[in-house]
Amino acid sequence: MYKNISWAILTLLLITITFSLLFGNQSQTEKITVNQLAADINSGQVDKITVQGNTLNIDIKDGKKAVAEKEAELGLTQTLGNYGVKPDALQKVSLEIKNESGFQFWIGILLPTLLPLIVIGIIFWVIFRQAKTGANQAFSFGRSNVRLFGAFKDRITFNDVAGLKEAKQELEEVVDFLKNPKKFLEMGARIPRGVLLMGSPGTGKTLLARAVAGESGVPFFYISASEFVEMFVGVGAARTRDVFQTAKKAAPSILFIDEIDAVGRERGTGLGGGHDEREQTLNQILVEMDGFDRDTNIIVIAATNRPDILDRALLRPGRFDRRVILDLPDLNDREAILKIHAKNKPLEQNLDLRKVAVRTPGFSGADLANLMNEAAIFTARNNRKIINQNDLFSSIEKVLLGPHYRTRQSRRLYDKITN
Repeated sequence: MYKNISWAILTLLLITITFSLLFGNQSQTEKITVNQLAADINSGQVDKITVQGNTLNIDIKDGKKAVAEKEAELGLTQTLGNYGVKPDALQKVSLEIKNESGFQFWIGILLPTLLPLIVIGIIFWVIFRQAKTGANQAFSFGRSNVRLFGAFKDRITFNDVAGLKEAKQELEEVVDFLKNPKKFLEMGARIPRGVLLMGSPGTGKTLLARAVAGESGVPFFYISASEFVEMFVGVGAARTRDVFQTAKKAAPSILFIDEIDAVGRERGTGLGGGHDEREQTLNQILVEMDGFDRDTNIIVIAATNRPDILDRALLRPGRFDRRVILDLPDLNDREAILKIHAKNKPLEQNLDLRKVAVRTPGFSGADLANLMNEAAIFTARNNRKIINQNDLFSSIEKVLLGPHYRTRQSRRLYDKITN
């Protein structure tokens, strides 16, 4: 849209400049008759006459300009003589004759005719361009918004994921398959085509999936399940086909579907019944996952915090037949997570992250990352350069209870909650 507006503004600017160059002086030029010209010549007011065809461009001695049209059949001298111009007066006038040729001459003739056609052509070009863009958008409506994260760009490995030892052990087989699939295929083994990561929000499901891609060194495709579904019937299924085709072209690769419960709910429970758009999208996912070729090494990893509502066909062997549970971190895992998020932050030398981990039971990895970020913000707000232990303890209270209020009523409520 903004590009088309820029083209329109540029076109109008060029037309304005052309008009100003060709016809800018005409507004200051007075059109006179040959009879008046003859009188001005006799009175000695004319300095120069430029003849171009039948047009006479006149320079007056006071700096003004005028234009007149002579008779086509007669020459300039004869025409002026017929109007009573004295030969002596005419000799004092500088005469210049220009041929009817040259760029400006032809532009002056053709532009008034061609300019309306040019403007109409530009208008039609903009209209057809808009129509073409709309058609492309219509045809691309069924295309997915799957995003590619390069394996070596912002690479994340299992070392960047603290805790989750059991989950990482489960996924090491997936990494081994992506690195060396022939070893499994020669033995007649079939690696799980789908891995379902189940856990509370913030436990590191997306981070763990990216770590699998980083360890295996393959392209990592990410899409949210909610991006499949639209109000128009058939769009979700078309986008699903496009997602899997994109992943197949980059194989070996990993396709990560976040919040799969948005489309993976058990069928028959929606208001639309079996014809619901969401259910059609789910049906297409089931077909794509069960239709992989045997030697196509694509791993589908999905994340959800509601495994209880997923359709049973989605969880059967051959689709998401491996389930990995991600629990909230224990004491040792919380300390390890805090150390990872404290790497790029200036901490006090005697600061003990173990004490912070002891005070944060039930915190997820995302909560601990937010805790360290709040401590850094609190330190910067107080114009200090080093994060100390009290900053972290204050951040724990802020994450759990919200910001510290200074009003009396809020203070009583705060004391009631904490005591």
